Amino acid sequence: MADQSPAVETVNPVDDAINHLIEKFGAAVQRDTRDGYSGVIVDPAQLVRVGRYVRDTLNYEYLANAAAVDYLGKGDHLEMVYHTYRVSGGPALVLKAQTPREDAVLPSLVPVWPGANFQEREAWDLMGIRFDGHPNLKRILMWEGFAGHPLRKDWKEAYYEQDQKPFDSRWPGGQVSRSEEHNAYGKNVKYPDGFTLDDYESLAEKAIYDTMPLGVDVSADISTDRVVVSLGPQHPSTHGVFRMVAAIEGETIRGLEPVMGYLHRNHEKIGERNTFLQNMPFTDRLDYFCSLSNNLGYALGVEQLMAHGARWEAPSRRAEAIRVLMVELTRILNHLVAIGFMLNDLGAYFTPLMYAIIERELILDFFEAVTGSRMMCNYMRFGGVAADLPASLRSTANQVNDRVREFDTMQYLRELIHDRLPRAVDQTDQLLTTNEIVTSRCIDVGILSKEDAIAYSAAGPVLRASGVPYDIRRAEPYSLYPELEFDVAVRYHGDIYDRYLIRLDEMRQSLRILKQILPILEETKGQSFFSGRGGIYSPRVPAGESYGRAENPKGELGYYIVSDGGQNPWRYHVRAPSFINLTALEQMSKGNKIADVVAILGSIDIVLGELDR
Repeated sequence: MADQSPAVETVNPVDDAINHLIEKFGAAVQRDTRDGYSGVIVDPAQLVRVGRYVRDTLNYEYLANAAAVDYLGKGDHLEMVYHTYRVSGGPALVLKAQTPREDAVLPSLVPVWPGANFQEREAWDLMGIRFDGHPNLKRILMWEGFAGHPLRKDWKEAYYEQDQKPFDSRWPGGQVSRSEEHNAYGKNVKYPDGFTLDDYESLAEKAIYDTMPLGVDVSADISTDRVVVSLGPQHPSTHGVFRMVAAIEGETIRGLEPVMGYLHRNHEKIGERNTFLQNMPFTDRLDYFCSLSNNLGYALGVEQLMAHGARWEAPSRRAEAIRVLMVELTRILNHLVAIGFMLNDLGAYFTPLMYAIIERELILDFFEAVTGSRMMCNYMRFGGVAADLPASLRSTANQVNDRVREFDTMQYLRELIHDRLPRAVDQTDQLLTTNEIVTSRCIDVGILSKEDAIAYSAAGPVLRASGVPYDIRRAEPYSLYPELEFDVAVRYHGDIYDRYLIRLDEMRQSLRILKQILPILEETKGQSFFSGRGGIYSPRVPAGESYGRAENPKGELGYYIVSDGGQNPWRYHVRAPSFINLTALEQMSKGNKIADVVAILGSIDIVLGELDR
């Protein structure tokens, strides 16, 4: 007999949380009623109280993203947007606070969510919002003497042409000239008032060293001076042009500050001048190991906006299967190299890294056959992918003499997923997991507790190695992940060793996913790989906001996008996991030896293109 009990009406947890906030704080919290927007707008005077209530009572303990928006000409205010989540899963509760552009001040939420530290510094640096109560408010990507805040809509750089592409100068009508000829160098370059080279003092260095914990510690037997040492930015241990300034007592770290920005190129400003589609290849340049995963996160963000349009069609099942295939192969590719680089940071020979790269090459052969590129793949599109899988590909697989030969694509994938990659993961495990050097250098080093991992907004393997089974593919599923069987890999000690083990676990889960994707690719052969209607090159994106996020190999990669209905994003913000995961670097490093800091940094797995943007 059928169950005759009445259906239980489900309540949207976010709506329920918003109702609680309005009931608790009254007029200080108001729904954002703008068309296409979500969340609540909070009175700045009550922002810290609301934040604590959201964290402690409503259990949105995880701050994933904090981004600033300049609404010049659209209200003439600046707005700070915070995306908070429950680690048990579910959609975001979005908090917003607005401030006048002329004197932009908001209270800092670092006392509530320490993970806001670098993100608020970024908003101060690039947007000019001053955060009262921030423990170390100074520039983070620009140098301290830089004049202005370059993400504001009225900021113009040297050789400025126009606010949005395509620039008129790229489509000349008649007389052709270079824009530089009409814009002499220096016209838009500004320096702080009174700046001269005669009395130049590095404000960046002063800002760093003034905050380091110096002085003399006197123990029972010996007094030791604390000194400050700088690691990088030109040093192989820092994985690129990145710097760590450490206060050390003997060999022990007492304080540490990451210093970045040497590679900063104002990615987001360029992204706001690009059309929506022009940003797709631009995302490749963030984490250049994971361009396909970067593509997907951005596609999800724009597709959320496009879903409000009348002509929108979701990607086909084949397109989604191809997307999952590409990003899970990318996860394996990234983790093989991350483990290899971490071993390098431990002082190991180059052999393990070379072994990882050899297997990675087989994945890159496939990527090149499908997308035309090995690194900057530019393959995802809004509504699917740019092309179907080819019938065949060329690779050196199984060739001891590196001869290239032709393979049937599906047969190549079956051999790769069922044989070559599982064997590579198992051999990596056998080679390293019980290795005496690996265990002695990694176990109980660089510990990040579960509570600190959540508080500092850590993401990806760093978060899950600390005992938090949070994975966006399960917490807020997208694409085909709801129907796929896999486990969220989790380890519980939070040290370098667990951050190594978690990557082995994740590669095995990715292989489990890929084995389920192969039959779907066979079933959907001949199905459309793109659902758009002629708008592939210039899609009409409805006005509103979205936050597209994907579980990238390094952690949550999010794109906060605001559209005003035009062909260019009004706001394009990247929540970069390499950037935010570094917020906890000092916490991981304190009390460890200076040689361990190099290994701790390697266990986070950063890439500078994504870090500096």
